[in-house]
Amino acid sequence: MGQQYHHRKREFIMMCGIVDLGSNTIRLSIYQYEGEHFRLLLNKKTMAGLAGYVQDGALSDGGILVACRVLSSYRALLSNFSVSEMHVFATASLRNISNTGEAVEAIRDVTGVTVEVLDGETEAALSFKGAVLPGGVPTGLLADIGGGSVELVSYRDMSITSACSLPMGSLSLYTRFVDGLFPTPEERRAIRACVSAELDRVRTGGLTCRHLCGVGGTIRAVSKLAVDVFGKDPESRILTADEIRALYKLLKKGGKDTLRQILHAAPDRVHTLLPGLLLLNAVVKAYGVETVSASSTGVREGYLMDRVLGR
Repeated sequence: MGQQYHHRKREFIMMCGIVDLGSNTIRLSIYQYEGEHFRLLLNKKTMAGLAGYVQDGALSDGGILVACRVLSSYRALLSNFSVSEMHVFATASLRNISNTGEAVEAIRDVTGVTVEVLDGETEAALSFKGAVLPGGVPTGLLADIGGGSVELVSYRDMSITSACSLPMGSLSLYTRFVDGLFPTPEERRAIRACVSAELDRVRTGGLTCRHLCGVGGTIRAVSKLAVDVFGKDPESRILTADEIRALYKLLKKGGKDTLRQILHAAPDRVHTLLPGLLLLNAVVKAYGVETVSASSTGVREGYLMDRVLGR
């Protein structure tokens, strides 16, 4: 039943699965928890690309079917581990479409799984709780760059001062602006204009943050790329603003060298890494960021802490 009894401590040790139904990837994390303490047992990722199934603002039947297939496979996997507790939430994948209610209902009818659709501010707050509160830098900026949205949270002394969600991400920018594998100079200019307009719309005048906590697959992929390009320690998760700019200049050249570099570091993000890196570079520039840490935790851990553990 997803639980064991620990006779010495006389406390229940529980297990549960948390599923993040994202625009680019659908991720399952299995956790073991006891009281307020938890540890990650297993991570599984499926590159579903749901943002690519959005037609005229609505998620197509094909996209809903993809989501259903992945959720059913995850539930079967959890059953094999005797884990009965599965929590599923969606972010921009279902939030930024016109048929949210219909998609949630169809997924429930086909799979029996209820999906909680997080609004942007809630997603931002949960990302902060999962990535920063466990022991991060006490003052700075959090950026959670997903496939369909980016959440920005400024915080001081471990308390949120502002939070917002912008309807753009690595996959949605690629889908909207790029025709080939890599964006052309004209397409890059269009992406930059879109990103700049969104950042200008939400920025607090004069707000600067020296440190950025980066959450999401794009930033983790950029960190892996930096290890390859700059010969950094494989365990290193800190990037400087100069390194991020250098990586962008390297990748924007396109061609076989760029393809080879991405395939070596992050093959599952070959088409979305450059749009995501462009977005990250714009955030770093807009807020005067000097260092970026690629967090290994984020919204799933925040969801676990808030919804399951109640802390």
